[in-house]
Amino acid sequence: MLVRSRMLMLSFFAFLCLVPGNASSQAAPPAHDQFRVAIYIPVGVVERMQDPAWLQHSWEQISSQVHVDKVYIESYRSGLLATDAQLQTVKAFFKAHGVQVAGGIAFVASGDNAGRVTPVPKMPHEDDLGFFGTFSYTDPADRAYVKHVSEVTARNFDEILLDDYFFNNTKRDSDIAAKGLQSWTSFRLKLMDEVSRDLVVGPARAVNPKAKVIIKFPNWYQHFQANGYDLDKQPKIFDGIYTGTETRDPVFSGQHLQQYESYELIRYFDNIAPGRNGGGWIDFGNRYIDRNAEQLWDTMLAKAPQMMLFQYSDLLRPSMLGDRAAWASLDTTFKAGELQQWSDRGGATGTANQAAMAGYSLDKVNAILGHLGQPIGVASYRPYQSIGEDLLHDYFGMIGIPIELYPEFPDKAKTILLTEDAKADKEIVSKIKKHLEGGGNIIITSGLLKALQDKGLDKIAEIYNTGNVLKIPGATGDILVPEIQFMTNDAWALVAATANGHGAPLLTMDRYSKGILFVLTIPENSNDLYSLKFSDLNAIRQYLLRDFPVEIDAPSQVSLFTYDNNALVVESFLDAPTPVTVGTLGSFTRLRNLVTGEVVEATKPVADPGAMRRRRRLPPRTEFHITVEPHSLAAFALE
Repeated sequence: MLVRSRMLMLSFFAFLCLVPGNASSQAAPPAHDQFRVAIYIPVGVVERMQDPAWLQHSWEQISSQVHVDKVYIESYRSGLLATDAQLQTVKAFFKAHGVQVAGGIAFVASGDNAGRVTPVPKMPHEDDLGFFGTFSYTDPADRAYVKHVSEVTARNFDEILLDDYFFNNTKRDSDIAAKGLQSWTSFRLKLMDEVSRDLVVGPARAVNPKAKVIIKFPNWYQHFQANGYDLDKQPKIFDGIYTGTETRDPVFSGQHLQQYESYELIRYFDNIAPGRNGGGWIDFGNRYIDRNAEQLWDTMLAKAPQMMLFQYSDLLRPSMLGDRAAWASLDTTFKAGELQQWSDRGGATGTANQAAMAGYSLDKVNAILGHLGQPIGVASYRPYQSIGEDLLHDYFGMIGIPIELYPEFPDKAKTILLTEDAKADKEIVSKIKKHLEGGGNIIITSGLLKALQDKGLDKIAEIYNTGNVLKIPGATGDILVPEIQFMTNDAWALVAATANGHGAPLLTMDRYSKGILFVLTIPENSNDLYSLKFSDLNAIRQYLLRDFPVEIDAPSQVSLFTYDNNALVVESFLDAPTPVTVGTLGSFTRLRNLVTGEVVEATKPVADPGAMRRRRRLPPRTEFHITVEPHSLAAFALE
């Protein structure tokens, strides 16, 4: 069982004092007491590991920099299937070094060359567009091969983890014929549930009754259902799930994922399969090295039990600092000099490798995790197989609104946030009505308002998304927002902008029975949430978090992580030091830094304190003023 109550571990520099200072000295990297660390080994690397000298040398390079508890040894990827002898060779090596072993499968037919020295030859049905090709599960030959891969892997391992590619995107003639009149989404959900049972889990257990098969769900959760990933049924078919938290670069990578998703997705999947979510999974390679560390930190702040590093040979690559000149000389959480000292301590020479980056970064977050309780956030609801306002929950996290996302309606919460995703629940209007009648509050987005306004929501509030678009001034330029219409003095705009003299409500409220319905206007481009004027953003946060124990006054792209034991973490993804005001309910008077021990006292009262909060009829809060360095996190306990 993981230790959760350990005292604050030695600081990094105190630890350095315990080992000799010359680069030739070697000290094993410290183990982590708050989580486990695993490495995924693609089958292309399994091939290379048949060279004993390369295997030994590469392991020394990695294990001297990051403590590894477990490895996942892949049997198949992109047409390459390892032999039993190859798998057993690698398995025996790691067991001899005291490392736990498990198997892995990447059910990609073609297009992925992870860990390969030379690319895998194209499959007969592969195109030239660089598109990952899945198996066609209506093709008898493909089905037989998938079953064979499952059997080979189960023959060698008692635990098997499926990498990202356990989905379907083929549209061959056999697929089209089998689909018939169904939608592609409906067809693929049923197909992949059947494949899960009959071609993977069933055959694996037939070969090895002890086999446990775990499905990794990747980071593109908003569109899972279209390719057959079933967040409802597959967690019940498999023995466990795993979470892809690789958010990479939000601007220059193809998916444009927001950093907060590395945290939020762990929380969502934990609520989908309580106690059965094995951990988070990241990969490397970004514009600046801090982004690699942020993925690790945010995954672990969600209390993931294990951190998967993808993949083995990538950990051998040098850690390139990248485009971080704007904050390189500042007192950030990630420091290039400390990274190099970490690498040297392990006996490495030259530039620190990615394993050193992982070991150093994980050591930073391990030091605070034992002080953090269970994560809490504003309850939000995303039904299974839903779609709408893509990835909006991640944007909320990026503007300082902590989110706890559920697959079922969280009716026990006082305040519930609903995005357009919630329209997938055919009973959602009646659930909204019941929650308001019970004295709860509901926050809906302009996208959900548009979807429901003619489906019974107008019986609760005569507030409408007109379909018109208004242009309002933002902090960095104009923003396009949907026009929200309401009946004056029946409802009211709590926060509003102007569009060339025309009112543009950003947060609208209406009372119903014992509760309050809020309508939050979402810009046409979700990224423009970052461009809202600070005064508007701050007012929106204050209203939405009016009953929440902690709130922050900060620019966008500063996130707040909160816990049930009065601990909190503030993380900045900005490129410059950022002043942040932490506001708390209750009688707290001190904010203690969990790493340095430094104490921040509550702000002394000034003339007419809290005038704006009183005008907005918001509860008074005790305030603490801090500064967060660029791409850094700061952890505190309220006392």
